[in-house]
Amino acid sequence: MTTPPLRLFFALPCPKDLANLLYAWREGIGADGRPVDVANLHMTLAFLGSVPRGRKSELLELGKTLPREAFTLQLDHLGRWRNGILHLSPSITPEPLLNLVHRLREMLVALDFPVEQRPFHPHLTLARHSIRLPDAQPSFAWPVRKITLFSSENSPRGVHYRAIGDWSLNP
Repeated sequence: MTTPPLRLFFALPCPKDLANLLYAWREGIGADGRPVDVANLHMTLAFLGSVPRGRKSELLELGKTLPREAFTLQLDHLGRWRNGILHLSPSITPEPLLNLVHRLREMLVALDFPVEQRPFHPHLTLARHSIRLPDAQPSFAWPVRKITLFSSENSPRGVHYRAIGDWSLNP
């Protein structure tokens, strides 16, 4: 019997206080669609998909060598893509975030992990299956202080993201 693979991704976890604030704000602007659970709010840096469990240790080692520069994201743009994803994004992407994503992708390629070829568009998903874009002007400062390797796990209550590796950023 084989062990099922893990569904993994590197992301910036949204701090709990900001996640609660974003959740309340989303409800207050009357956003439609299926809301992302407050505990699952994050910004994906690299989605890996199905990864054999035996390769998890390589990813944990990789996490130790990622750039560690802390930064602040100014989430000041509310958008909705044609696929119904309602999201927040920064108007200006901080250089440390771009460097982090670039280095992460390089390291994943060197270890023979699949890497998305499309450009990185930093965003935090608020809801899926959204039909309309609410008229709202967001302004949220997100002090980014941690990178996390998450496992996406299905349960009877929905999808849950479990942290399997965390690396602090230096202020």
